[in-house]
Amino acid sequence: MNLFNVYPRFDIPITAAKGVYVYDDKNQKYLDLYGGHGVISIGHNHPHYVKRLKQQMEKISFYSNSVVMPIQEELSGFLSQQCGYSDYSLFLCNSGAEANENALKLASFYTNKRKIVSFKNSFHGRTAAALNITDNLSLSAPINLNNFPVEFIELNNKVQLLNSLKNEDVAAVIIEGIQGVGGLDSPTNDFLKYVSSCCDQYDALLIVDEVQSGYCRSGKFFAHQHSGVKADIITVAKGMGNGFPVAGIIIHPKIEAKYGMLGTTFGGNYLACAASIAVLEIIENEALLDNVRLVSDYVKNELATIKSISKIKGEGLMLGIELEAPIKDLQKELLYNYKIFTGSANNPNVLRILPPLTITVEEIELFIKALKMILK
Repeated sequence: MNLFNVYPRFDIPITAAKGVYVYDDKNQKYLDLYGGHGVISIGHNHPHYVKRLKQQMEKISFYSNSVVMPIQEELSGFLSQQCGYSDYSLFLCNSGAEANENALKLASFYTNKRKIVSFKNSFHGRTAAALNITDNLSLSAPINLNNFPVEFIELNNKVQLLNSLKNEDVAAVIIEGIQGVGGLDSPTNDFLKYVSSCCDQYDALLIVDEVQSGYCRSGKFFAHQHSGVKADIITVAKGMGNGFPVAGIIIHPKIEAKYGMLGTTFGGNYLACAASIAVLEIIENEALLDNVRLVSDYVKNELATIKSISKIKGEGLMLGIELEAPIKDLQKELLYNYKIFTGSANNPNVLRILPPLTITVEEIELFIKALKMILK
């Protein structure tokens, strides 16, 4: 049986990983500045993470949400301590797309409305509702088109936002803390505050998609916290499990839970919770927020000295390096000549870097030196 060929892949079989490095089948070492789309938050095969998962597997790996699982409460407690939303509730699921699907359902349940406002260049996942609010029509099949009304507006455009909300028929505005696939553009702090105020005024919920930009990647636990805004619903995934499939929705206390309102078979299973707890423990014990800020400042300062870079986008260790021309050849040269994995975006001129939050200045210096050699 052949694999269903839907992924353009680099022909590099990765067989092992450690820290900020991955290794191919010939044991060649590559610096991983992409972390599998920003999933690897606390480094590959961190010993505490591996230990936590092994210990859990020796006890129990899975049972359904039909029984009480104290490990879910343990995870919720750790998360509330670190994320700044201690009075909110947590629903656990499996992926970012599923988190966004359920966030939209909650908003519609709560407001009894159907319309969603999203943003141009957005990406929220590949399931039916998530695709409807993703600004890329080519990803949608006919079956999942136009399931509910969606309006796409320009990021940071207050006039368009107000016009979209004034009929009071909007269930939610959904916005990424930092646009990932779209090209590392960010809502300004002022705009996020305006979105929050308008949502309150017109009885819509504010959903912030922190699937990629959350879990300390931006230098705050959530990227939207740079603005001081509090969202009604926050969706999380990627860095939450460091490679183990897990996601969640953080939900305002005004939204009342009812039996059957949401559900999942695998979400919040024992292994997912063990992985997520390990991530939070490592973030706290190793002061990774401080490290993100330190390394980010170093990278931004060094990149600012390279004249051919037209713009540096993003925050923390979710950065986009924009050139005047497409980065496709640059990305290949970094990979094949310098053994450095990086990422791309819908904007063909943006090189995307999402390294593990554990990366040191000395480790990422290899990337800076390579860029200076290539772009000299």
